[in-house]
Amino acid sequence: MLAVTDAAARAIEALTNEEQQGGGLRFSLQASQDSSAQLALAVTPRPEDGDQVVTADNGAHVYVEQSATQFLDDKVLDVQPNADGELSFALATQPPL
Repeated sequence: MLAVTDAAARAIEALTNEEQQGGGLRFSLQASQDSSAQLALAVTPRPEDGDQVVTADNGAHVYVEQSATQFLDDKVLDVQPNADGELSFALATQPPL
C-alpha cells in the first residue's frame, strides 16, 4: 500500500485546506498521446467509487484510482524542494522491511 511521509501529509493538509474544505490528493492513470499511461495528481473533494483511501497520521487523505494501485503499492509519497525552492511531491520505492 502507498505510504505517506509526515512531510507529504502536512503538504496535503495545507493544500486541501487552501483549495477546499477537506478532501484529498488523488492519483489516477491517464492515457498519453503515445498510448502509454501517465500518473496524474489532483486535489479532489472526495474519493471516487473504487478508489483506495490512504489516511496519514494527521488525517490527510490520498485517494488512489483502482488502476493505479498496483503501480503505487510499493511506493512512498514525499515532498522535496525543486530548483526554485518550492515543494513538489515525489514518489520513491519503499525500503524493504
